[in-house]
Formats: sequence, structure tokens, C-alpha cells
Amino acid sequence: MALFFIVVSVHAQQEKAMYDSLDLTKFKSGEVHEFWLKIVDDGRGVPMLVPVIVYKGKKNGPVLGVIAAIHGNELNGIAVIHTLKTKLPDPSQMAGTIILVPGLNIPGIINEQREFNDGQDLNRLFPGKKRGDTSQQYVYNLYRKLIVPMDYLVDLHTASFGRTNSLYVRADMKDEALRNFALLQPADIILNSDGAPSASNTGSGETLRAYAHRNNIPGITIELGNPQVFQTDYTDRGAEGILQIITYLKIIKGQLNYNNTAQVCVKSYWIYTSKGGYLYNVPELNKQVLKGDIIGTLKDSFGEIIEEYFAPENGIIIGNSSNPVSQTGGRIVHLGVMKE
Repeated sequence: MALFFIVVSVHAQQEKAMYDSLDLTKFKSGEVHEFWLKIVDDGRGVPMLVPVIVYKGKKNGPVLGVIAAIHGNELNGIAVIHTLKTKLPDPSQMAGTIILVPGLNIPGIINEQREFNDGQDLNRLFPGKKRGDTSQQYVYNLYRKLIVPMDYLVDLHTASFGRTNSLYVRADMKDEALRNFALLQPADIILNSDGAPSASNTGSGETLRAYAHRNNIPGITIELGNPQVFQTDYTDRGAEGILQIITYLKIIKGQLNYNNTAQVCVKSYWIYTSKGGYLYNVPELNKQVLKGDIIGTLKDSFGEIIEEYFAPENGIIIGNSSNPVSQTGGRIVHLGVMKE
């Protein structure tokens, strides 16, 4: 009897330390520190742990935080951070600290859903509540344990299910540092934004970026493509842009490359259907449309046209619907209105 053996090479994951809070003074300078940060407990009383990577420079300098997947199905940001790790120099050559968080909404990531495990959107609940419900306490603790030590914030997102996004940046362009952060991104579109969500806010609080900015932690949001996938083009460009921010802050040395091709929008909004049906003729991402151009056609189950939708003004398509099934109030396009 012939015997066949399969040889499997296994690289055991190195055990990581677990901390209850992020105290940068306790980490040795000039080194990389990887660990688990406890935010709250799950229903078994077991700590709910977030992965954290700290590059603590040899010299003092600003603290930049880069977080991914506060929405659990928005995964490109995780790959951005993994890619960024391969490009960063040794911390002994840095003047400042970089905090990387490759996966913030742990239950959402595991369950392949946008929301936390109680069905709430974490990015609409800041600052949370110390004695609030499940999501509110998660937000309260993660902000104080993880975000407070940061001087600047980069919040990585994608579209959610049923939608697609260009690579675009949300930044308060009145702030000099944030304007430079945005212009250093290899983005398709830059949107002047103070941190308010692009669609209706159904939560009991603010977005992370808006709340952090009001508390002297300015930041930008980078939207990177589509949900529940890794897209190499987006993740490579995302890592390149964050390296530019790190260079701008003089944490590392390098050449600054400003983006002169991105379309700058002064405002944006979603356009919705007013009836239900099957959605056709949605414009492609980054396509410029003129007032009166068709942006969607709604058909019934028999293929007859119910309604047609037209651009209310000149603009550019920041995001769009990828789901043909559109009930009343379904999204059609996210329209950006450009500077004159």
C-alpha cells in the first residue's frame, strides 16, 4: 500500500502582549511594538481585543494614528496598513510615533457586517457613553484608550455593501495641515468636509473624525474603493499617501509629491430614488456629469421604465450604487460639486 505524506509549512504566530490602555511612555524608543489592546469584554467575560502596532521613533515628534475598519466590512484599510508596514523605515530613523490599528470593529469584521454586534454604526456614536449601551461603551473606551494619545488621525474607509467608491479624501480644507494631508494623497477626488457623514446620521453622536477634530486631534478620512475585498490598486495608493503624510509631519525624511490632478469638491450629496424597481444607467466612478445628464433609470419587473433621474447640477460621481435592486429611497449616486 502506497503512503502519501503532505508536508505543510506552518509559521506559528508569535504571541503578543495584551494591554488595558495605550501608554506611549511605557514603550521603548526606536522600536516597533505589536500588541493587543483590550477595549471591553464580550458576552463570555473574555476581553475584546484590537490589534495595535506602534512605531516609536528614536526622537520625539508628532503622534500620527492610522485606523482601519471601524465599519467591519470596509477592509481595504487593513491591507493599506499591512502594505505600509513593508514600506516604513526602522523606528530608529524616525522623529515621532506612528500608531497603526488594522481592524477596529472586531465583531463587525468577524461577522462580515458594517455594524457592531448590536446592530449599531460605531462611526455615528462618538464620544460614546461610559454607562451606555454595548456600542456606546465600546466607542467610549476605544476613544479614551486608543485615540486620545494621537496628535493627528487618518481614518480609512470604503463604500458599504451595495455601493462603490472612488479613492477620495474627506478633509477640512480650511485647516492648513489637513489641506496638505489631502493634497498629498494620490486620490481621484478631494471633498471639503468637516466630518459629517455623506448620508443621514442615524446615530446618537458624531463621527470619530468630527469628534476628534473638535477635541484637537485633526484628521482626514480616506475612502478606498469597495467593501469586503482587498483591491491592490487602492491599497497601494493608500499606503503611498499615508507615507506622504508621515513625511510631511517630518516623522521620516523624504520627498513630498503633491497631487495636481485630483478634482476638488466643495460639497457632495447622495441622490435617491423616489420609487422602487430595478436600477439601470448609473454613471461610472469619477465621471463628470452636466446638469440634466441621466444618472439612473428605474424599471419595473416587466422591464418598463418607471422613472428616470437626472443630474440636478454639474458634478462628478464620487460613489454609486452597485445593487440593481432599489426600493423606494435607494441610493443612485454620490454627487460631488466641484469648485468653479
